[in-house]
Amino acid sequence: MTLADVIASAAKQSRPRRFKAEDYCMTGVASSQIPRNDAAVLRIAVAHLRAGGLLVYPTETSYAIGCDATNGVAVRAVFRVKERVAEKSFPLIVSSRAMAKRYVQWNTHVERLARQHWPGPLTLVLKMRNGPSPAGRRELEGVGHGVLASGMIASNGTVAFRVSSHPIARALARRLGRPLVSTSANRAGEPPCFTVLQAQQFLVHTPSREAVLFLDGGDLPEHIPSTIVDCTGGAPVVIRHGAVLL
Repeated sequence: MTLADVIASAAKQSRPRRFKAEDYCMTGVASSQIPRNDAAVLRIAVAHLRAGGLLVYPTETSYAIGCDATNGVAVRAVFRVKERVAEKSFPLIVSSRAMAKRYVQWNTHVERLARQHWPGPLTLVLKMRNGPSPAGRRELEGVGHGVLASGMIASNGTVAFRVSSHPIARALARRLGRPLVSTSANRAGEPPCFTVLQAQQFLVHTPSREAVLFLDGGDLPEHIPSTIVDCTGGAPVVIRHGAVLL
């Protein structure tokens, strides 16, 4: 059975099938390489995301695990898999500056950085635009309204965005039409994963059994994480040095 067969099977179901991570390792289901231009596989993967499933996929820095950032149930599943405290929100991938502007406040500093370094490994911390109250957000998340799930927004009302330079990651966000959770496929304090096999091994040892699918983009170069810049004040401030030098 190929990866496309597995994803197609999951996409046909009203709810994602509950695969065990160790089954992937034993059967080698995720061993197929996904061509960058394989529109059919990407389409099926997006259907899996829309159904609330989790996805391991390649980015320009490492393999990430993510989900539809507007689906609160899926977002909470990523927190469980990562064993991460709910107070620490995840960075998100958007397909373009236009998508980012739908959610966050924009200014000349942000525009300059985005034009110079997007697509690429530069994460910008931005203030959210006015939107639903926390109670209203919980009612809307996961029902197709495009509202970011509560766990995606920091307690100070900010969110972290980037446009990925990896064609698969960017295509996923574009086809999904919403921000995509993009957190490294590892536990806090552990090294990032640069192969699908490493990501599978990470998931084998997690106590959570979520509906996880893998897009194998091949072995990735071992890059350092993205640079993170806080753009919520008067001038941008680098809060994590990384792949982009500023």
